[in-house]
Amino acid sequence: MIVTVEEMKNYLRVDFEDDDMLIESLITAGEKQCMDILRTDDENELSECQNGKIAVMFTVAYLYEHREEADHHAMDMTLRALLFGSRKEGF
Repeated sequence: MIVTVEEMKNYLRVDFEDDDMLIESLITAGEKQCMDILRTDDENELSECQNGKIAVMFTVAYLYEHREEADHHAMDMTLRALLFGSRKEGF
């Protein structure tokens, strides 16, 4: 994982353990989403990407805070802006 649960909890300002499993799942989903935007299957490319960690943290925070009404299109547009410089032309 590019972001640990503890790092993410600190970023989210979560100081309880009840949501640890949810946060861990969101980290996995966030990494996958960011790798899809980058057009890669290699987690190392995500971790080496200039904004990779920030993009994953943004994704997790967005999904955590907007569990009920997430606008995935808006989230993807922000991720594209963050990751576009490192995005491959194709898979």
